[in-house]
Amino acid sequence: MAKREPSLKIKSMTAVQLMELDACMRCGECAEWCPTYEGSGFRPGLSPRDKIYRWKRYVDKSYGMRAFFFGPKDISEEELIEYRDDVHGCTTCGICATVCEGALNTVELWEAMRADLVKRGTGPYGKQGAMPKIISDTFNSYNEPKEERLSWIPADVKIADRADILYFTGCTAGIKQTNLAVSTARVLNKLGIEFCTLGDEEACCGSVLIRTGQYYKEDNLAKRLAQANVTKIRQKGVTTVLYACAGCFRASLVDWPRLLGEKTPFKVMHVSQFLAEKVKAGEIKWLQKPYGEDKLVTYHDSCHIGRHVGVYEAPRQVLQSMPGMEFVDMERSRAYQRCCGAGGGVKAGMPELALATAKARVGDAMEVLYPEGEQKTKTNVFAQACPFCKRNLSDGRDALLAEENPRADIIIEDIVEISARALGLSNVKN
Repeated sequence: MAKREPSLKIKSMTAVQLMELDACMRCGECAEWCPTYEGSGFRPGLSPRDKIYRWKRYVDKSYGMRAFFFGPKDISEEELIEYRDDVHGCTTCGICATVCEGALNTVELWEAMRADLVKRGTGPYGKQGAMPKIISDTFNSYNEPKEERLSWIPADVKIADRADILYFTGCTAGIKQTNLAVSTARVLNKLGIEFCTLGDEEACCGSVLIRTGQYYKEDNLAKRLAQANVTKIRQKGVTTVLYACAGCFRASLVDWPRLLGEKTPFKVMHVSQFLAEKVKAGEIKWLQKPYGEDKLVTYHDSCHIGRHVGVYEAPRQVLQSMPGMEFVDMERSRAYQRCCGAGGGVKAGMPELALATAKARVGDAMEVLYPEGEQKTKTNVFAQACPFCKRNLSDGRDALLAEENPRADIIIEDIVEISARALGLSNVKN
């Protein structure tokens, strides 16, 4: 008699990842650091250790020695749906990998698990499933017409048709948080940097599809997006591509080469890295204090620019070089930072969990900007280098203010917006 098919087919996991399931020592260190596990009130299903153990059980039931001889054991649909909800309650921030005693690459584990659930039809989570069609139809993640990618450009900004440097705007900065795109363009103009863009030919970087396990859907959409962008960038003849969005930066640096099987034919830089180089070379002369008076400033290491690719010092160097800005680090910073709570589809799929995590991170900033017991005499600055972090941290701040916590009165701005202020530039479209 033919053996029945396993309830869960493992198609996305590599041999190394299958070994990593066995390598987990269940020590629990990851549970001590996981921001969404804490934000959920320590709900057991969200512990990284618990998710790895449960997935290992599913693999054993489907492909273990007993399954080989007697056939796979059933895994109930209810159990897999519960697991789907738990594995999507993760921002893929990677702190569990940083502290893992077994050096497991947990970020890619979560993405592979999500992909297998999607391929089975059990994932993704909630409205994340609409993303492939939206992006396939409009080439952006906000279901806006292609022409909207150009609506952010002020009349005073000069953009070349061709240049050595290209600014990859990204869906969020180009359509939703246009202050970031405006600031980036004006700062580059002010510094005399000639740059071009892809204009309305720019496509979504694909990060949202990869993070939610949908990178192969719609005829391998994520790969098609990467190929379209790389081809158009190559046609521009550029040598360097700048990103002010940490998600796009990470996608082009890490995900595009993996999807396409080759290195990108251009240098990839976050704008903060580019500015740090200019500061070091003495090519930036700040014209004023960004906020007109002395401020304390702390910096949030966005996961995609920090822990995922290791850019920690450049944003700090830029902030520390500005007049009137006294820099102070949070206790949880660099590789050990606490995620803002927005990534991995959590902001869209589980907004309450994203908000709880954001409130905790704003609390980290409050501890150094307004130490407990000290009188609050001015509004200080919480900087970041990711539009998603800015949005979620702003929501966390606003929620704390609504709870009548005056110490949460913090200025939350992107490092590029702060740079525009220091150069005497407006960061809004006039």
